[in-house]
Amino acid sequence: MRRDVRILLLGEAQVGKTSLILSLVGEEFPEEVPARAEEITIPADVTPEKVPTHIVDYSESEQTDAELQDEIHKANVVCVVYDVSEEATIEKIRTKWIPLVNGRTGSGPRVPIILVGNKSDLRPGSSMEAVLPIMSQFPEIETCVECSAKHLRNISELFYYAQKAVLHPTAPLYDPETKQLRPKCAQALTRIFRLSDQDLDNCLSDEELNAFQKSCFGHPLAPQALEDVKRVVCKNVPGGVQDDRLTLDGFLFLNTLFIQRGRHETTWAILRRFGYSDMLELTTDYLFPPLHVPAGCSTELNHLGYQFVQQVFEKHDQDGDGALSLEELQNLFSVFPVAPWGPELPHTVRTDSGRLPLHGYLCQWTLVTYLDVQHCLEYLGYLGYPSLCEQESQAQAITVTREKRLDQEKGQTQRNVLMCKVVGAQGVGKSSFLQAFLGHSLGVSVRGDPPLQEGLWDRRVHSGNIRANEYHGLPPASQHQDTRPFSQGSPVYAIDTVQVNGQEKYLILCEVGTDSLLATSPDAACDVACLMFDGSDPTSFLYCASVYKRHYMDGQTPCLFVSSKADLPEGVSPPGLSPAEFCRRHRLPAPALFSCEGPALPNTDIFTRLATMAVFPHLAHTELHPTSWLRGMLVAVGAAVAAVLSFSLYRVLVKS
Repeated sequence: MRRDVRILLLGEAQVGKTSLILSLVGEEFPEEVPARAEEITIPADVTPEKVPTHIVDYSESEQTDAELQDEIHKANVVCVVYDVSEEATIEKIRTKWIPLVNGRTGSGPRVPIILVGNKSDLRPGSSMEAVLPIMSQFPEIETCVECSAKHLRNISELFYYAQKAVLHPTAPLYDPETKQLRPKCAQALTRIFRLSDQDLDNCLSDEELNAFQKSCFGHPLAPQALEDVKRVVCKNVPGGVQDDRLTLDGFLFLNTLFIQRGRHETTWAILRRFGYSDMLELTTDYLFPPLHVPAGCSTELNHLGYQFVQQVFEKHDQDGDGALSLEELQNLFSVFPVAPWGPELPHTVRTDSGRLPLHGYLCQWTLVTYLDVQHCLEYLGYLGYPSLCEQESQAQAITVTREKRLDQEKGQTQRNVLMCKVVGAQGVGKSSFLQAFLGHSLGVSVRGDPPLQEGLWDRRVHSGNIRANEYHGLPPASQHQDTRPFSQGSPVYAIDTVQVNGQEKYLILCEVGTDSLLATSPDAACDVACLMFDGSDPTSFLYCASVYKRHYMDGQTPCLFVSSKADLPEGVSPPGLSPAEFCRRHRLPAPALFSCEGPALPNTDIFTRLATMAVFPHLAHTELHPTSWLRGMLVAVGAAVAAVLSFSLYRVLVKS
């Protein structure tokens, strides 16, 4: 909504333009009227819409045509004033003033116009009969107000309607010729209806209607008012109410009725509550609310965010089986302009027989929040988070963690989402390592999932995209597939949960390409590094060793060397330090063995170990296992107790 309103008064000489302005400001009819009033500004706190309003007068005798065109260009709304007692001034509306205001706009947006019939005290009847044909001819005319500057009649109403024409314009919502909602308005209201339909039965129950009413207007409808609304819909729209619930057709009819009765501010209140601009597009401020993330900090969903996305999941899990099927996933995507998640999903989170279970769904939200919080805010906006949760913005669903530097100083992190960079030469098994994290062995699927077959999910996502765009009037999204943040050539991710000392943590594995290591430092946003080499090809270890020396040796990021393909015979080490000796020299844990060959599920201990190193980086230089940190602490505590007892015994002996 605009932050201020600029009103320009036009019309023939002596119709009372200046008198209207002075009567509004002075609250009395002026005895002496100048040729032109100075521009006045009405403060926001005295206007009905709480918006500053600038009122500009025009005098044909004092201003040039160039000055007039400049004022028309700056105006948000034009009040064309005529004298109700002079027919000639009414005819000039059609022949002179409206062409002057909008004659050069072509097919672009037109300046809204308010017709003002002044001097109603000089005519016993109304001039509306003469004005109605003009209003029918020019759709930019919002309304007509008859008033009297001399008797102070309808003066405030005149400027209220002018302000309303700017803040709540009719033109984007309604086509007066067809007497129908414009397509973009109907599409936006359809999206709002589907977001408010919590049980996906294509109807709004009394409970859903009241939740919608409270979200948009701050209070529920009275029971009798609710019944009156449904009665009006039943009378005018076949199928507008089914089983005592409001259908989409009934919902659209109600908004059409509001506009036809001059209450289009009601429809605008609904649209703006759900983030729409005057052009009926979701605003940037709505989709991307301010969220400051200092350097060294990360972003996570908080309990409000997880609660909301889980409610969205449960809403679309119509069969209650704990997983989203093809059709259910399409319904979830229907309020997005393009499907937010692409065919990489089965390789990123755990799926179940081609369906997306709640666990994998929450993992995906966690990953998007961590990698690109702006897209997370955008997705939450499309799902209606601020409106449905009655929150100011989506930013309230996000937690910004403390700086990584503080975690390193304290020797422990409070983060619930941990990043592990998986580094290694090409062919050492990094991709298999990530898939093993999701429960996939080489060539063997878990619970029927085909880990290396994308065709099924390709078809699903593209099908879902087309369904999604039906509600937005956009071309099929397969023409511009949104694969953010997994576009071609970007790092590959896998995310799952692990237990660290009884606490659930999200662990993200990021496969780092060999080329990227040559250009940038890979540990900028890394909590732990997994340096992988092929145990059957010890020369691959040299690459890991050089990466460690170049990027990690002088830093504080804990590192674990992993010897992959442990099922193969160990290769002969080249001259120089062996992997085990290298780790001893640099006070690193001994290389961990890993294999994902065979039908058995891969061992997950190594992933727990990586997460534990990320949570307790100060203990990473020891042989850290899930419980080794406890042993280390017990040893440290025991040594401290022994020192205290020894000192006490020494003092006793000295005294004796």
